[in-house]
Amino acid sequence: MLKGISPAISPELLKILMEMGHGDELVIADGNFPGASIARRLVRADGLSCPTMLDAIMPLIALDQYVEKPVALMAVVPGDTYKPTIWDEYRRIVRQHEPAFTDFEMIERFAFYDRARAAYAVLATSESALYANIILKKGVIKS
Repeated sequence: MLKGISPAISPELLKILMEMGHGDELVIADGNFPGASIARRLVRADGLSCPTMLDAIMPLIALDQYVEKPVALMAVVPGDTYKPTIWDEYRRIVRQHEPAFTDFEMIERFAFYDRARAAYAVLATSESALYANIILKKGVIKS
């Protein structure tokens, strides 16, 4: 255990976050996401939810301020009537840690998979909500 770091952050995840550089992306994936077949680096967060992990990670990284939308979500597939309520929770969490945050980039399902393949890492959670996948683009910490 370390002071000031959520116990949801495993040593492996902390290492990944430290290794990531400006512009690198982290996918926080729900339990249905094909992380093992997509990830360059897969980190397990079994038993934990996406909001728990997002809230634990946000105090540790800066979002990329040089792109319009440094946080991306998997868009609902056209024709699917599901309304992801988890997105409101994500918006609250991101704004709590990054007050300048405006809105999410919405990415079509298969384009999201392609972007996840290029991500620095995929964090596999046990989240059961649908369309709960989220990508964070890491920025720089200005002193």
